[in-house]
Amino acid sequence: MDFELSDEQTMLRDVSRAMLTAHCPAELVRAVAAEQHDLDDKLWQRGVEIGWTGLPVPESHDGAGMGLVELCLVAEEIGRAVAPGPWTDTALAAWAAAAGGAADDVVSALASGEQRAAVVIDAAFVHAAAAADWLLVVDESVRLVRADGADIRRRRVLDESRGFYAVTAPPDDAVELSTDPQRIRDAAAILVAADALGLGERMMEMTIEYAKVRQQFGRPIGSFQVIKHKVADILISLKGVRAATYYAAMAFDAGLPDAPLAASVAKAFAAEQVTAIAGEALQTHGGIGFTWEHDLHLYLRRAKTDEILGGDADFHHDRVAELLG
Repeated sequence: MDFELSDEQTMLRDVSRAMLTAHCPAELVRAVAAEQHDLDDKLWQRGVEIGWTGLPVPESHDGAGMGLVELCLVAEEIGRAVAPGPWTDTALAAWAAAAGGAADDVVSALASGEQRAAVVIDAAFVHAAAAADWLLVVDESVRLVRADGADIRRRRVLDESRGFYAVTAPPDDAVELSTDPQRIRDAAAILVAADALGLGERMMEMTIEYAKVRQQFGRPIGSFQVIKHKVADILISLKGVRAATYYAAMAFDAGLPDAPLAASVAKAFAAEQVTAIAGEALQTHGGIGFTWEHDLHLYLRRAKTDEILGGDADFHHDRVAELLG
């Protein structure tokens, strides 16, 4: 497989990063968290204008006709910025709705970002459910349920950048979709791995920036061999997470037989490595890294949440063993 980005993919990544750098500072993330909101309306609309919610949706439904690879590029940038908002959840729901035979107006509303969706795989741990118009419920089947008829209760979680909820969806008035539930679970797991990859990339950058200015014994700590080794180990880990995540997304888009295996490999590896990277970044920052005022804790908290979201490493290790058995 060719891991080089096309010109179109590079443009998508660069435009997404530029928008989030300009419009999603840590102050915005903290403000949204303090108000217990799931998103910032202006930031949501900026992501919609770039086309995030319609990326994997066919052009016949007002989408871009792209795939999971492109959505992972967006998820990575969202993670890098610890941005609040259910763009990838809505895009995944729009894709499932289009593939599963939902009404054209429902698909178009989701693809255009006019309406939002939350993906319900674990009903006790649902991202941004209070901001959703639709719930994409994934169990033995896949169905769309109106969110306004569900029991949605906010949960207190470690993550400060996103809201999570316990959701009880009503059994009636559901739109049944002819979509494979496991395909949705695999795509969701890969997107979490991409979000974690973005977190890891930014934590590495923050660690390097800090090591250049923090001094001990009259020298920047970045000049010490032990710090150089830490950063090198982080870089090696991230390269592995990147390869696993994007191979899984490519295999998913291509419908390869090993796509389910690749999805679990990517999620397990990201869960283990990015959490370890967060620990190394925190240790390198020392005392300042433990303070509420420093932004590092936003990344650490989100990384710990991504570790279990979509299945933790143990779950996916067991699934890898099952698929290989």
